[in-house]
Amino acid sequence: MKTITQALLAAAGGLMLAATGASAAIVCNDDGDCWHVRGHPAYGPELKLRVHPDHWKWRHGDDHYRWREHAGRGYWRSGVWVDIH
Repeated sequence: MKTITQALLAAAGGLMLAATGASAAIVCNDDGDCWHVRGHPAYGPELKLRVHPDHWKWRHGDDHYRWREHAGRGYWRSGVWVDIH
């Protein structure tokens, strides 16, 4: 019984890690650039970025938004990707 309990706890822990690792968000800046990020980053308020849930979509007619993807950690500012190390 102890072995079964340990196996169940290990499996549950693995599922929690998998779910956490798969979390994502969409970030947009004041210029209308939006991109996907892993997890839920904490950008400083001075960057004026908005973090939305991964399922967020802008409304039809809101053509001031555009997708700008980039690998790595960072953010878009004035059309340039700024890396965060």
